[in-house]
Amino acid sequence: MSSLRNPVSPHDHSKGPAAAPVVLVEYGDYQCPYCGAAYPVVKDLLAAYAGEVRFVFRNFPLAEVHPEAVNAAFVAEFAAQHGKFWAAHDLLFENQQQLGPDLYATICERLDLPLDELRTAVASKKFIARIRDEEEGGIRSGVNGTPTFFINGVRVDSGTEGLPAALAEAVRRSA
Repeated sequence: MSSLRNPVSPHDHSKGPAAAPVVLVEYGDYQCPYCGAAYPVVKDLLAAYAGEVRFVFRNFPLAEVHPEAVNAAFVAEFAAQHGKFWAAHDLLFENQQQLGPDLYATICERLDLPLDELRTAVASKKFIARIRDEEEGGIRSGVNGTPTFFINGVRVDSGTEGLPAALAEAVRRSA
């Protein structure tokens, strides 16, 4: 059973209480259809266990099969720089079939983010180190596809289908 090699830190994109007894980490790719299918499942689980679960999202773009994965991660990281990571994260998954420059411009407009700054960040590869660090941490943790979930540092090998039961069990144990 694989374990999370890079512990959750304040550097991570997270929501939910920092001291939550259960920490759910997802390594995901904004263009991955399986991540797209997992998105509403995770959203529902976080609502069901509000206050009991801290959720962390880490980039794991599968660029060789998803040509927009890195660009979408850039948009999310750019939004994070402006305090709007989760809004961008949600818009990317909710509009997954439209990933590309037009959607990124729309997201910038909707979130009141300066599109020219995004273009400068992309050209300078400003966020590539963070994206690659997250990806490398995932590889060290045994991630070889997306989405991959960890609950309290232990990989959920049953995938999205087994996530609700695994999370319910972790919350029950933490009570």
